[in-house]
Amino acid sequence: MISGRGQRGAAPPSSGDAGASTATAAPAASVPVIKAHGLTRDYVVGSELVRALRGLDLGIQRNEYVAIMGPSGSGKSTLMNVIGCLDTPTAGEYVLNGTRVSDLTDRELARVRNREIGFVFQTFNLLARSSAFHNVELPLLYAGMKPAERRARAEEALERVGLADRMRHRPNELSGGQRQRVAVARALVTRPALLLADEPTGNLDTATGDEVLALFEELHRQGQTIVVVTHEPDVAAHALRRVSIRDGRVESDIPTARAARPGGEGVGHTGAQAGTAAEEGRG
Repeated sequence: MISGRGQRGAAPPSSGDAGASTATAAPAASVPVIKAHGLTRDYVVGSELVRALRGLDLGIQRNEYVAIMGPSGSGKSTLMNVIGCLDTPTAGEYVLNGTRVSDLTDRELARVRNREIGFVFQTFNLLARSSAFHNVELPLLYAGMKPAERRARAEEALERVGLADRMRHRPNELSGGQRQRVAVARALVTRPALLLADEPTGNLDTATGDEVLALFEELHRQGQTIVVVTHEPDVAAHALRRVSIRDGRVESDIPTARAARPGGEGVGHTGAQAGTAAEEGRG
């Protein structure tokens, strides 16, 4: 059981948080976390033009749990990079938590990434010689937060993922599941609008992967917006909405079976139905 402490919006922002002068007030609950319209991303590979995204539209509301799927070459990795502000679209508009980010500079994108997005990667990306605590604290150090609040936030995030008794352990002293929990705590420590996970169970055995996915479900129940990019149907089934990408476009956008079950927290229905309506309108 994980703690519900540290949910986004539970406490006012600290005056010690660097970037607070440029951050805007928290958007109203009705503002989508993700609003993408007409996203296009072209690459030139040798003499060939590769159209990775082809006018893609996507909307994700606050407190949705969405899985993005697609075969190799579908554009799902490119979409993840755009959603995560790791890349910019060739054309189209992307608004993240009320901020139009599609036209930002690299430096501005870095600030948005630190403030609004928590990343969870397949390979954990932890510093081997640093404790779990220091790995989780690192984003706040980059943000310029004062030491006392950094410590409190890092401890809170580790408690939230059930690792209060492992804070001083290094990654090689933790199991694979515990290392991924550290990575999740690091993603949560900035209280982001969006938790973005790329194949989060890819390096874990089935039982450990299920533990991490159960953690995601609990975080979603606490109010966290989650987007998981995966090629595994079993992983996508834990979400409430599944968006399938093919040839750079949204092929389907539907609630999962979990969303349809009684007590399945059908938060994903509204977003999926809106996406379907948009598809029909374009048709």
